[in-house]
Amino acid sequence: MSDAQMRFPLAEAPDAAMLEKGRKLFAGEIDFLKGVVAMSGLPDADRIEVCFAGRSNVGKSSLINALTGRKALARASNTPGRTQEINFFTLGDDRYLVDLPGYGYANAPVQVVEKWQALLKQYLSGRANLRRAFVLIDSRHGIKPVDEEIMTLLDKSAVTFQAVLTKSDKIKPSQHEALLRQVRDKLARHPAAYPELVLTSSEKGDGIATLRSIIAGLV
Repeated sequence: MSDAQMRFPLAEAPDAAMLEKGRKLFAGEIDFLKGVVAMSGLPDADRIEVCFAGRSNVGKSSLINALTGRKALARASNTPGRTQEINFFTLGDDRYLVDLPGYGYANAPVQVVEKWQALLKQYLSGRANLRRAFVLIDSRHGIKPVDEEIMTLLDKSAVTFQAVLTKSDKIKPSQHEALLRQVRDKLARHPAAYPELVLTSSEKGDGIATLRSIIAGLV
């Protein structure tokens, strides 16, 4: 077993108690609270908070919908500039689930990108109740330079982030080893990376219960 593999193993299946804790959390009330375009619009930092980040078309909306069991809680948009808000959802009585705008639009207007980057930096560096960021990585492509940019920002902001591999059903089982090796090698350069990977498929439901349990276990 390589050093990177030992440092970033796949998350083990939760025990029955944690599975139930995760199921109950996401079976409860989950509502859209607000979309934020400036720091002044952030809700009070009175709840545990997790956020989801990922480049465009990584499957972020599908993953959030699979986690929550709602088909259209998070809405995808392939149009640059349409999803430049930080969207807050209430998760039970004591958590926020936060959907960050998709990044990596090569053809987005420069001013839109700069405004979003500034808001993202302010949010990540100034949100004391943010327990973990989940950085979504497309299993078909692995970690790209644009993903490393967000990871570096999380490093600088001292925000723990966990890599979640999406669309794992879209690659062959024989390709998993090469994917995991690439992801582990990249993550090893980032001090804020949480030492555990989650492999998911929103379509098949793989890894969803595990991710629910991880979120439920954060305090």
